[in-house]
Amino acid sequence: MAKTAEDAAYAKATGRPLKSFLLGLTAGGYIALGFVFFTTSQVGAADLPYGVAKVLGGVVFATGLVLVVLTGAELFTSSTLTLTARASGRITWGQLLRNWGVVYVANFLGALTIVALVYLGGTWRNADGGWGAVVLTTSLSKVSHGFLEAFVLGVLCNLMVCLAIWAAYSGRTTTDKIFAVTMPIALFVAAGFEHSVANMFMVPLGLLIKTTAGADFWSGAGLVEGDYAGLTVEAFLADNLLPVTLGNIVGGGVMIGVLYWTIFHHVDGAKQAPERGGKGVASGAGF
Repeated sequence: MAKTAEDAAYAKATGRPLKSFLLGLTAGGYIALGFVFFTTSQVGAADLPYGVAKVLGGVVFATGLVLVVLTGAELFTSSTLTLTARASGRITWGQLLRNWGVVYVANFLGALTIVALVYLGGTWRNADGGWGAVVLTTSLSKVSHGFLEAFVLGVLCNLMVCLAIWAAYSGRTTTDKIFAVTMPIALFVAAGFEHSVANMFMVPLGLLIKTTAGADFWSGAGLVEGDYAGLTVEAFLADNLLPVTLGNIVGGGVMIGVLYWTIFHHVDGAKQAPERGGKGVASGAGF
C-alpha cells in the first residue's frame, strides 16, 4: 500500500498539467455533488437526534469521494500525499507545488461549476427554501471558526480523507474501495471537520443565496437576513479557506503521507539495509 501510494503520488506530480487540471475539475465537481447530497439529507433532519442526522449526512456525502476514487479524479486534499514522493527524492519541490496549484485551482472551478448549476436550477428553493436554509446555516458556521480552530479542523479532516485514500489502495474490487472510503469520510463530516474543497462549493453557494435571494425566500424559509451578516467573501477566504487548506496539508501530507513514508520506507529500509548488503535507502532520498 505504501509503495502504491508513493507511485500514485509520483505519477500525479510528473504527469501533464492539463491532465491534472481536467481531472481536478471533475474532482471538485464530485465533492460538490457529495455536498448536494449532504444538504438534501439535512432538510428536516432537525427532528432527528443530533448524532443520527450528522451520521446520515456523513454517509451520503461520502458519495463524492467514492466517485473521485473510482474515476481516478485528482483532489487537492488527497494530492497532499505527493509529499511521500518528495520525501523519497523522486520529485522536486517545484513539481509538487505545481501539481498542488493546478489541482487546487481546478477543484475550485469544478466546485463553482456545480454552484452555478444548482443555483440556476433552483435547487436552493426546494422545500419552501429549506434546502437553501441548510446551505446558509452550514456556510455561516464554517466562517465562524477562529483561525486556529479552522486550522485544526482542517488537520482532522484530511487525516480521515487521506486514511480513506490509503485504505482504498488495499481494495481489489469496486466494493472494497467503496467500503474503505465511506466510513472515514462519514466520520469527518459527522464530526464537523473542515474540507477545503467541499467548502469551495458550500460557502460560495451560501454567499450567492444570501446576496440574491428575495424577501419571499427569507420569509418562506423562516430566516432573518440580518442573522447572516457574518457570511462574507472576506470571512470565507481569511477565516475558513486559508486556515482549512493549511490544516489539510498538515493532516494529510505530513501526518499521514510523511508518517507512513517514515514507517515503511525509511525505518523499514534502514532495518533491511544489512540484508541488502548495506545499500539501504537510495542516496539522495529525503526532503
